[in-house]
Amino acid sequence: MKLLMLGGTEFVGRALTEEALGRGWDVTVFHRGRHVPPAGVRSLHGDRTAPGGLAALAHGEWDAVVDTWSGAPVAVRDAARLLAGRAAHWTYVSSRSVYRYPTPAGAAEDAPVVDSSPDLAEAPYAEAKRGGELAAEAAFGPDRTLLVRAGLILGPYENIGRLPWWLARAARGGPVLAPGPHGLPIQYVDVRDLARWTADALAARLGGPYDLVSPPGHATMGALLDACVRTTGDRAELCWTDPETVLAAGVEPWTDLPVWVPAGADHDAVHGAAVGRALAAGLRCRPVAETVEDTWAWLRSVGGTAPHRPDRPPVGLDPQREAELLAARGR
Repeated sequence: MKLLMLGGTEFVGRALTEEALGRGWDVTVFHRGRHVPPAGVRSLHGDRTAPGGLAALAHGEWDAVVDTWSGAPVAVRDAARLLAGRAAHWTYVSSRSVYRYPTPAGAAEDAPVVDSSPDLAEAPYAEAKRGGELAAEAAFGPDRTLLVRAGLILGPYENIGRLPWWLARAARGGPVLAPGPHGLPIQYVDVRDLARWTADALAARLGGPYDLVSPPGHATMGALLDACVRTTGDRAELCWTDPETVLAAGVEPWTDLPVWVPAGADHDAVHGAAVGRALAAGLRCRPVAETVEDTWAWLRSVGGTAPHRPDRPPVGLDPQREAELLAARGR
């Protein structure tokens, strides 16, 4: 398999590149040169947002292309048009954010999506991802385009900060504001499970959209945070707090307390996906404890501070504010 990775040096792209290399595939990575790609790839440099930025891709043929782009759809459009006659298949790593809000619990790939266009030079995240989908399908056709609509992605190499923040907080020890309830279901996909499934799917030349996230009941908020405490040395005490108290204190779900979204419409949209299609196509999700342990091992290997994407805001509750909230609840 000759694979062209657009990206391939960070988080999802890196995991996909390592998965492909592990299968013995011939991998070319097209990137801006800001990060070192995994050993064993051929590197091509270019900035797809700059005039002439795709020049390095003017020649060459590939069995498959994988694109993880999250910005303006025109970048996907231009790359897909350039490569449509020289690549057999296109995989676009999209997002479940493309569905119109509110997305009800149990929604699947046939749920309504946001309006967008492949010709947008600027767009909010949901419209950007949907525009990227449309751009890929316009150039390659639905049968040759695989749309990987990922949910929350966790695991080694994370450069958003969600699981790394919880791990660092647990490692610091002491009382930790834990948003309840303990048994609140969560859905996510380990980046390595996403990479393995995607590689299998593109090898099988699957086309169309697939929601890629763990099945309902795979994990809970309690299981995730318990694993963070255990993995980092049992120095933290989780102080479970009911969601009404957390929200009344002005704490923002998802950003102040990453991963957590209280029960309701937002939880249904983020943690309520039906993933039967991906499961039928071979999706297998490792235990939450394994994701936590391996992310902690990686985090320590890079000095304890995870890289952070400059286009994403920082996440996590300020320590002083957390202390105040704990004191107010009697801790």
